[in-house]
Amino acid sequence: MSRLSNRHPLRKNWAQLDRDQMQDLQLKQLRRFLKQTVLPFSKHYRELFHQHGLSPEDLQSWGDLSKIPFTSKKDLLSSPEHPDRSKDFVIIPDEALLKRRPETIFRALTRGTKNAKASLEQEYRPIMMTSTTGRSSEPVPFFYSHHDIDNLKLTGRRLMEICESQTDFRHINLFPFAPHLAFWQAHYAGTGFNTFCISTGGGKVMGTSGNVMLIGKIQPDALIGMPTFIYHVLSEAIAEGVRCDSLKRLVLGGEKVPNGMRRKLRALAAELGSDHVEVMATYAFTESKTAWPECPAHGTEKAQSSGYHLYPDLGIIEIINPDTGESVAEGEAGEIVYTPLDSRGSVILRYRTGDLISGGITYQTCPQCGRSCPRLLGRISRVSDIHRMQIGKVKGTLVNFNDLEHILDDIDGLGSWQIEIRKKNDDPLQTDEIIVHAQAQAGQDEELLAAEITQQFQADAELRPNRIEFHDSATMKKMQGVGVALKEDKIVDHRPSNKKS
Repeated sequence: MSRLSNRHPLRKNWAQLDRDQMQDLQLKQLRRFLKQTVLPFSKHYRELFHQHGLSPEDLQSWGDLSKIPFTSKKDLLSSPEHPDRSKDFVIIPDEALLKRRPETIFRALTRGTKNAKASLEQEYRPIMMTSTTGRSSEPVPFFYSHHDIDNLKLTGRRLMEICESQTDFRHINLFPFAPHLAFWQAHYAGTGFNTFCISTGGGKVMGTSGNVMLIGKIQPDALIGMPTFIYHVLSEAIAEGVRCDSLKRLVLGGEKVPNGMRRKLRALAAELGSDHVEVMATYAFTESKTAWPECPAHGTEKAQSSGYHLYPDLGIIEIINPDTGESVAEGEAGEIVYTPLDSRGSVILRYRTGDLISGGITYQTCPQCGRSCPRLLGRISRVSDIHRMQIGKVKGTLVNFNDLEHILDDIDGLGSWQIEIRKKNDDPLQTDEIIVHAQAQAGQDEELLAAEITQQFQADAELRPNRIEFHDSATMKKMQGVGVALKEDKIVDHRPSNKKS
């Protein structure tokens, strides 16, 4: 992360700080952020801090963060009583209060009143919106000011640097064109890094075949997109006889990326003529307004991911026990909680993501790239992907579909797949069923694959799929919504009483 701006003191010297020093500076920045931006201009947090008798000066130690109540997605959802609830989280400056602030007066004195007003409008006026995908609840809008766009460029540049891109690389952004963080982070990564990056809009705009054609013409050095869609694009490119021996990076987001998927993507790239491709995942969520990347493993297939490299000057990551809400020790598993330090537009504090990280957070130097920023380690899974089911006579059995995804992606010879949950005979009173829809890769025996799927489910998840149904590539693409859905459907719940897809 070179070439950091000096807008915040932490950016000047964070690389030389140990954990305690870093956290002290983060708390200092948080107090300033609360005092100058959040509490004066955020309706929700102004009322929340008043209700709990809190002030920024109450946050003097890392443990004091627990004084701030958690925010969760339910707090952002509209209701009949609060039809525009998400607006309460938007930074909306009071003009009279702004005029009395010393920094406003200083801007006016140094830039002139007209330029000072324009500067404040750039900092605070919402000019862009992204949205949550709305799979489990209604979509929630998140607003960006020009200040936030500058941060997207900054974090996009850092993402490029951590992934060891080069300015002369040709990048293709395959994320679907939508008010979705992944697309815009990839777009501004290109502008922030000052490099060639063409956005295709994913499958909705050009279709899979159009993306394949562009790859053949552009001969990109890097593809950025969702792993399932990139898998389908590379598979179709091979089927159409397209060659691309220039690929060096596959940067993935929007979905979990098990080791098996990485292995399959490398194999597909090799078939296209690119033998030494680095496959890296990113972690992000709409409310963070940024994405955190892995660094390259430098072609070692068995190398463990060194984790997602965080930006400590832009946000605080806590790991908590999801049951008690208490912080856990460094390196311990738990739920990811996020607090921004430099956002405008929509702002959330101590946001419970519902994402579980198996290896927690570490402040140790990265063994692969040598960076000293904190990192999230291990497998990320979603609480919402743990379903309560009635299997056989046992009601309320918890099934972790995060684990089932990893099982399927790790099976060699298995192409795309989908897990379907439904009721036996579509009867709401009957037991639940798990059906695996699968595509065998070329030359693979379907009976052997079915036996391996069943065996791995039994060994790793202690359950058996009720059925395994094989389909051709075109059918699987349609079932997953490739090129149609914002995110490909890999797990669908078709139970009559609990439809989610």
